[in-house]
Amino acid sequence: MSPFRIAAAMIDVRDVSCPITWVRTRIALEKVGTGELVVVLLREGEPLRNVPASAVEEGHRLVSLQPLEDEGPGTWEVVLEKGAPGPALELP
Repeated sequence: MSPFRIAAAMIDVRDVSCPITWVRTRIALEKVGTGELVVVLLREGEPLRNVPASAVEEGHRLVSLQPLEDEGPGTWEVVLEKGAPGPALELP
């Protein structure tokens, strides 16, 4: 079995500000099944701090957090697993 999993949803919230970044992420999480992945593209700063923290607070797991320099400076990819509480990654 492959260690790679395919995301059930991918959203880009780079064009909006908080709290809309979390609102859109939460809607995407509501639309997928427990254990499925949602990939979120966002900007550094407040969205990068708030979206992962809010997801973990609501019982989801932060799977990965990485910069995407090829998408432009300050762009990050956050991967969340719905309804899978677990150890949170350290936020930048």
